[in-house]
Amino acid sequence: MKRSSYVIRARLGVYDREGRRRQAWDEISKLKQTQSLTYFTDETSSSAQLLATWEDAEMALSCLTRALRSLTVSQNTLLSSQCELGALVSTTVAQCRGFLTTASLEQNKTLWKQREKYTIKPIGMKKTGGRDHTGRIRTHGIGGGHKQRYRWIDFQRLHYEEGKEGKPFEEKVVEVRYDPCRSADIALVAGGSRKRWIIATENMQAGDTIKTSAVIGRMAVLANEGDAHPLGALPVGTLVNNLEIQPGKGSEYIRAAGTSGVLLRKVNGTAIVQLPSKQQVQVHETCIVTVGRVSNIDHNKEIIGKAGRNRWFGVRPSSGLWQRKGGWAGRKIKPLPAMKNYVNLPSITAQ
Repeated sequence: MKRSSYVIRARLGVYDREGRRRQAWDEISKLKQTQSLTYFTDETSSSAQLLATWEDAEMALSCLTRALRSLTVSQNTLLSSQCELGALVSTTVAQCRGFLTTASLEQNKTLWKQREKYTIKPIGMKKTGGRDHTGRIRTHGIGGGHKQRYRWIDFQRLHYEEGKEGKPFEEKVVEVRYDPCRSADIALVAGGSRKRWIIATENMQAGDTIKTSAVIGRMAVLANEGDAHPLGALPVGTLVNNLEIQPGKGSEYIRAAGTSGVLLRKVNGTAIVQLPSKQQVQVHETCIVTVGRVSNIDHNKEIIGKAGRNRWFGVRPSSGLWQRKGGWAGRKIKPLPAMKNYVNLPSITAQ
């Protein structure tokens, strides 16, 4: 019974399709005459190529009302009882939600890097959920979590005040506190007429005095933990953190909790530092580093305890499947990676 009724409807649809197509074109032509709707089509194209059924006409008009916000329908057309298609457009416009654009998503981002004046006050943040400016997920496993506020960290340790360029300066540690946006603790330091946030070292406490200098002398300095000096001024074997790869750019390496690097050797105005991953990098000797180890050294020993605590940190579950691994999945013994060179040395072909 169902099959016979389906066949009858299918056969009737063959003859009824042309009638509905003609009806759709008649309604669209009426709207064109009232100049209340702009329909971007080719006049020479046939109706069979543009609209196959009346449902296609509804879908086309719905897409136009969503995508083209400048498309308007006059009140006369909406209130006319003779134009059935106008009523359809009005209901579509009333029910459709706001069209999501790139500009609307950009407004939700916290563009703190575009601020001109530095501040130590916490800056409000809006979570992205792992999505980019188009609204599509680019980084999986991110979402939810407790609300966070960002503390603007000054990674450029050698940051002189106005009128005191080139001179070593000292700063006093005001407080050391937890930062929700990173694994290491941060310290508020004050010196002269300014305050700023920096990455705290292992034994840094409130009341300590730290020194920052850019002088490279003939003899290596005996630096204390928390002090910042160029690599060329430190003795070989010093534990360092917050490493710059370009002078004056700010620290980019060795910033995670409990990490530290080792100054291996100094060669012809350059310095070779071993990172926590055993990777060796060669940078200019004027790059600034902080002496010591980054704070919160027990971060890797912290026990999460339950899955819900990961959600507090904004980490979504990846998979509950326990993938058993045998002895073949052990750690492979691999050679150390090649040293990275961040020094722009003149090549032989350039001479």
